[in-house]
Amino acid sequence: MQADLQQIAAKLRGLALEAIFAGGSGHPGGSLSLGEIMAALYFEAANINEKDPKDPKRDRVVLSKGHACPILYAALCLKGFITKEQLLSLRHTDSFLQGHPDMKGTPGVDMSTGSLGQGISAACGIAMGAKLKKEDFHVYAILGDGELDEGQVWEALMFAAHYKLDNLTVIVDHNGLQIDGPNSEVMDLANLKARFDAFGLNTIEIDGNNLNEVRQSLALAREVKGKPTLILANTVKGKGVSFMENQVGWHGKAPSREDLDKALAELGV
Repeated sequence: MQADLQQIAAKLRGLALEAIFAGGSGHPGGSLSLGEIMAALYFEAANINEKDPKDPKRDRVVLSKGHACPILYAALCLKGFITKEQLLSLRHTDSFLQGHPDMKGTPGVDMSTGSLGQGISAACGIAMGAKLKKEDFHVYAILGDGELDEGQVWEALMFAAHYKLDNLTVIVDHNGLQIDGPNSEVMDLANLKARFDAFGLNTIEIDGNNLNEVRQSLALAREVKGKPTLILANTVKGKGVSFMENQVGWHGKAPSREDLDKALAELGV
């Protein structure tokens, strides 16, 4: 399974880049950093039914960092929610694959996101609703570290801890870069684990590009009772493509044909 998921992570990265190239715009850096997380989540940890996108018993996945939707759409493509042809319509006129996830138009998308900070708030609401209705599904919310600049994120985390939302797992893609540069220069996040612990979360810090650590943390998160779990995933922006890794310029720029071919060759897909 480990080898299969590693191959899936590479395929997800390749598909995301193909979609961004086809659309002529998009966000490769923060999509690539999520390769292992999306592979483990969509193809092992989460209960997702591609034959019934609205299955009430399914786990919910909220991509709060909605600009990383190319890797989400890639996962939906590999799972069978959408076709490769549809994937390559990203950001085209009349396509249902917009530059941010749209739950009304795209099968497999559980929450429309885009304005940073709102996705985690919605995820908390979904998890709280499940508790009140005594429904047994898990909610996953994926945030970017630049998104942590938003005060709404911290309000949502306080809410999650206060109401003991142990059916919620928050994953922070901590790649160290945001659109304007390094986090340390734009808004220093300091000791994030200490901050999350202080908010009453069960915090697990991992190498987010180490598939084994990702799998273990996702499994552990579902076993914790009485508090939400936050996985602080330290990742590399642009992971898997040498000339994109740790380069802030690849936050929101489409690759050229030459760039794409070189990237796919490096990914082995």
